[in-house]
Amino acid sequence: MNPKLIRLAEQRERLIAQAAVQRSALAQNIEPWRIPLGRVDQGLAALRYVKRHPAWIVGGIALLAVFRPGRARAAGVGKWLTRGWAAWQLVHKLRGR
Repeated sequence: MNPKLIRLAEQRERLIAQAAVQRSALAQNIEPWRIPLGRVDQGLAALRYVKRHPAWIVGGIALLAVFRPGRARAAGVGKWLTRGWAAWQLVHKLRGR
């Protein structure tokens, strides 16, 4: 067999072994970050969901207006719903939908 090919095969084997050691070391170093990064990932997923479904924000605000004690509920809810609907339509017109 060609000596150059033998050297290349040996170098390939060394590099494969080195990569395996590096993967193992990286896994050990990342382990303490697994839970905090998972929480960050969940938070980002929640933000993406809210961004795709902004009606939930409007609905949440409307619920807060409805269940807020000590206020004139009917007038307050109507005002908030009207403003929310207007804002919703404005956003969709600006986005071109």
